[in-house]
Amino acid sequence: MTFGEVPDERFLLLVYRVPSSTSRARVAVWRELKRMGALYVQQAVCVLPDRPGVRERLGKIRARIGELEGESMHFVLDKVEEQERHMLVTSFKENSAKEYAEIVEECETKFFKEIEFERFRENYTFEEAEEIRQDLEKLKRWLRKVEERDWMGAPGRDVATAKVAECEQLLEAFEADVYERVGGSEQG
Repeated sequence: MTFGEVPDERFLLLVYRVPSSTSRARVAVWRELKRMGALYVQQAVCVLPDRPGVRERLGKIRARIGELEGESMHFVLDKVEEQERHMLVTSFKENSAKEYAEIVEECETKFFKEIEFERFRENYTFEEAEEIRQDLEKLKRWLRKVEERDWMGAPGRDVATAKVAECEQLLEAFEADVYERVGGSEQG
């Protein structure tokens, strides 16, 4: 069975256990692994591509698991069957594509609407422009994080990048309008 062009990728497998006395510890480990872009194959078992920096970050998470009185085992998967490798690559791509789609949705349903609403209200204040600027910075950070863990070149990156750029253009136009309306009157 052939699946087309799937890179001959080495993967890292992490199997861990964190004491069940508190969900806080389990959630903290899960959250950090998800931030890295880990793909969970079942509870407390995840896979990451063997890429520069990943082993070091994984080592820190394993140390944290130890501090939480948990245990972990780390394996390097040198040889992964083509079908499983294809499934892993596809799953990584799907995860990243979903995140890119969420960024696009955030731009279209919240950011664009926020600027439209403030224009409708004629709320041309420096404070409002600054608040929207902070929202844009959050979107940019989110996009950078998704790009960093987009191990397999998922679809949607270009669309998400374009939408965030469109957000920036809308904000710059709004800021220009704020300056024109109140910029001179705030000096004094």
